[in-house]
Amino acid sequence: MRQRIARTIGGVALVALVASAAACGGGGEETAGGEACGSKIAFFGALTGSSAALGINENNGVKLAVDKYNKANPDCKVEQVELDSQGSPDQAPQLAQRAIDDEKILGIVGPAYSGESEAANPLFSEAGLVHITASATNPTLAQQKWPTFFRAVGNDLSQGPAAGTYIKNVLKAEKVYVIDDQSAYGAGLSDEVKKLLGATVVGTDKVQGEGKQTDFSASVTKVKSSGATVVFYGGYYQEAGLIRKQLTGAGVTATLVAGDGVNDPAYISSAGQTAAEGTILTCPCQPATRAKGTFAADYQALNGVAPGTYSDTAFDAANILLAGIKDGKSTREGLLEFVKGYSGEGVSATYKFTETGELDPAQVKVWAYKIQGGKVVPDQEIPKA
Repeated sequence: MRQRIARTIGGVALVALVASAAACGGGGEETAGGEACGSKIAFFGALTGSSAALGINENNGVKLAVDKYNKANPDCKVEQVELDSQGSPDQAPQLAQRAIDDEKILGIVGPAYSGESEAANPLFSEAGLVHITASATNPTLAQQKWPTFFRAVGNDLSQGPAAGTYIKNVLKAEKVYVIDDQSAYGAGLSDEVKKLLGATVVGTDKVQGEGKQTDFSASVTKVKSSGATVVFYGGYYQEAGLIRKQLTGAGVTATLVAGDGVNDPAYISSAGQTAAEGTILTCPCQPATRAKGTFAADYQALNGVAPGTYSDTAFDAANILLAGIKDGKSTREGLLEFVKGYSGEGVSATYKFTETGELDPAQVKVWAYKIQGGKVVPDQEIPKA
């Protein structure tokens, strides 16, 4: 059945999807065309620095959506703005203000990370600037009652228990050691894993993320003495790679399990292929190869690389904003109301949002991936806990 749908939704049809989706949105008092021409949407996330790989994945997805839109609407184009946060909460407020000050920017795809979201989202909320994150998964983001916040993937309340379920039922671990990077994302995800595993967790530790720590020998020693057969790491791929590398160097064979912040080929580069082999990575995202239509081929053709983690959800998030612009939403207020009422199908999922901006829980999927043969390959969809 899925293959049949994939053949039906081709590249041309995906462009039509943007146009037809407009009928599903809310705030429909404005008319199509005219004032919406020349509008901008922005991507907000790391494009440089140690966390750039995930941000580039998403930015390239946004780029593909805008490219398709402009080819379908040559007389009423939209411009993409790239806001490089380097994944830093410290830089997020000034970047958010830059977006707010540009009146042509009607919507944001991002911020990509939970920490920078905590810093930028209050400003977006005050300015009425709608933003759809394709990857920030900390549950508390949806609890702040920011009217402009929307999330195109499941949060850590789905991913954390799923990772714990995999550790418990697939790896059948009896001793698990949990490490996090103290970030809003890493600590929050680790907390959910610990809740599910309970007494199976024989030790915990905290390290520093954002490239601030490279020597993890103290943590390695603790893991080794604990006798754990699985290590869960809440954080991002750069530190995860170094931890895996140093665990292996110390003779620790425990399987490393981590979340979507590590789900990128850059992790393998950081750990080294031999050490990375067998690592399990979870993600509230399906494999890019499962995206509908010609998304994967179109992404490759435009960007020169295959889509990665969250490329498809960023593409879908951008298309939701573009559908509103296509519908004539030429103001931030109009586009915000459109997204609130949106219901439509993307290449990754069917999208509609709860009152707090979360993706409809029925659409949330969590997958496990495995490092195998030097590549990140899909392992299995994890049943909901």
